Amino acid sequence: MTDFGDFGNIDMDRLLDNMDKQLSKSEELQKAMSALVGRGEDEGHLVLVEYGQEGLRTLDIQPKAMRLSAVELSERIKAAIEQATADLQRQADELLTQLFGEASNPMRMLENPERALRPVRKAEASYERAFEDVMGELDRIRRDLDL
Repeated sequence: MTDFGDFGNIDMDRLLDNMDKQLSKSEELQKAMSALVGRGEDEGHLVLVEYGQEGLRTLDIQPKAMRLSAVELSERIKAAIEQATADLQRQADELLTQLFGEASNPMRMLENPERALRPVRKAEASYERAFEDVMGELDRIRRDLDL
């Protein structure tokens, strides 16, 4: 009879401990993410934006900005929002790296999905081999029993 390969050697206590650690990190991440605030400002310091995980938090427009054309003011607001969201993204990336490490940072998985899928594909191939082994063994038993 075939064994279960590496699956038979899994240290369940270690597995559960790692799961607890990941859950704890996820809770810590959720709390820390809510405190992050990205900031952006136009080049003339007339528009200040703060952006959090819930979206736009603050949009401060200096009175001098009202002298700008609607198009120019709109462009400055958009630029400040882009800066603020980029700043928030940078802070989130730093936080994820701090909590999970560079190699396990979920953002890295999004940047390179092919690399992230390699372990999944390897596990899938292992599962397929195990399934074929089991089905072959069942087929052998069926033949032996003349079923």
